[in-house]
Amino acid sequence: MAKPAAPAPGKANELQTRIIVGVLLIVAALLAGYFGGMYLWLLAVLMSLGIMSEWAGLTGRREKRLLAMYALSVPLAIMSPWAAGPSFLALCLIFGAAMFVAVFDRSIKLAAGVIYAGLPALAILFLREIDNGILIMLWTLALVWATDIGAYFSGRAIGGPKLAPQVSPNKTWAGLIGGVVLTAALSFLLHIYWGLPFHLVLLSIPLAALAQMGDLFESWLKRKAGAKDSGTIFPGHGGVMDRLDGLIPVAPVVAVIMLVENWPSLS
Repeated sequence: MAKPAAPAPGKANELQTRIIVGVLLIVAALLAGYFGGMYLWLLAVLMSLGIMSEWAGLTGRREKRLLAMYALSVPLAIMSPWAAGPSFLALCLIFGAAMFVAVFDRSIKLAAGVIYAGLPALAILFLREIDNGILIMLWTLALVWATDIGAYFSGRAIGGPKLAPQVSPNKTWAGLIGGVVLTAALSFLLHIYWGLPFHLVLLSIPLAALAQMGDLFESWLKRKAGAKDSGTIFPGHGGVMDRLDGLIPVAPVVAVIMLVENWPSLS
């Protein structure tokens, strides 16, 4: 019997690089999330400014990216542990910064990027501060990671019908289902061993689908810009948006859910 062909060296090296960098990023996020405070805030600032810079490049406003990053730095500074933190004031300042950019740039594209980059940072910092915040925040991160991992490996192993061939030819329905299944399984384990509320296990299913929609949205932006990746900062992964495209819509939605559930204790 003929032996199966070995993977091409280039592909094997790319996967190895992707795994190593991915593990390092996950460890950095887990440590920052565990210790919280200035560590998580600094990571959120770097994440948000990186997204803003790449958004400007993908939307054809690269020459104005510093304007948007300076504007975004105001609400990001307010979110720090030494200021108001992840508060309603910071939320208002994000939209205020977006309006400022819209007026000076005379374009809604760059202004939309301020909101796109600012809300997930605010959401992650908010989640860390609520009751049981470490678990909720890490679950939010983990469900996005699980969706990505499940979609990547099940899509490659199974293939089949494309999910959105006009936007991202490599994504399949098998990948979406694999990502949802792995996310639900991980959430159920967190429910059993760490007490994650069961209704969040159920919510992990639509949230996994939302993470994939965030991925598709970023793929659409890259296709319009004619770019393969949003950036090159992470070897094997691309840019900041390439790594956080699923978290960008998921984190604010989870924050709203938690805000509603915790409203009596917050008010």
